[in-house]
Amino acid sequence: MNVRRLLREFDIQPKKSLGQNFLVDQRALERIVEAAELGPEDLVLEIGPGLGALTRLLAAEAGRVVAVELDQRLVEVLKQTLTDLPNVEIIHGDILELNPADLLEQQGDNFQYKVVANLPYYITSAIIRHLLTAEVRPKLMVMTVQLEVARRITAEPGEMSLLAVSVQFYGRPRIVARIKAGAFYPSPQVDSAVIRIDLDDYPVVEVDDVDSFFEVVRAGFAQRRKQLRNALAAGLALPASEVAQVLNRASVNPRRRAQTLSLEEWAKVWREMQTRSISRKD
Repeated sequence: MNVRRLLREFDIQPKKSLGQNFLVDQRALERIVEAAELGPEDLVLEIGPGLGALTRLLAAEAGRVVAVELDQRLVEVLKQTLTDLPNVEIIHGDILELNPADLLEQQGDNFQYKVVANLPYYITSAIIRHLLTAEVRPKLMVMTVQLEVARRITAEPGEMSLLAVSVQFYGRPRIVARIKAGAFYPSPQVDSAVIRIDLDDYPVVEVDDVDSFFEVVRAGFAQRRKQLRNALAAGLALPASEVAQVLNRASVNPRRRAQTLSLEEWAKVWREMQTRSISRKD
């Protein structure tokens, strides 16, 4: 597919406001499809199909592809250029306002689907969060994101972030390929990476109240330069001495910082916070 020719033919200028950088490198496109490990039984939700270069490759491997595109101009191009692909459905909409289960017209929570996407840099975290907290989560996500974001998502304790905890809480992320800026048109200012996230049926750590768990985690990362005792105290409006007691019971040094904790340690801190709350009610 000649992206530049299509843009000229349909008189379209890429919109910076939508983060439109079209992937034109064929080998990079193929790497994305390979990472998704598709078969004829697979249902794929593609986010941001652009001009359809990746969509064609997905349609050749998967049973059905539902492609959601925000830009109405590109929707018209896709509907004209992909008419020969009966297993592709083009939907005009904002993925952040759509429920994947409704979008894919599937009922119940036993159906499975995969997500493949070239995500705009400015909205990457929001889309990932939306998919991970959806009524029915995908079983696999393969996405092209900014290289630095990919590194943050796959970070280990010592360099963790709220984004890393949020993703690793639900699944196992890994970088499968690096893509140079020149593989896109127009070229962004930074390199990208293809990241694969294998999602589990249940969170990686045992937590029975996800909202309250992340309330604690967000508080810890809100002031990441502070010691955990002080960050949690400020974020949860609790006395620092009380927070220190909670951390000690969780076997976490109160002087540590949020980025050093593993998921298991966050779960221990949360459980001790829950125990503290129950004790105070009694």
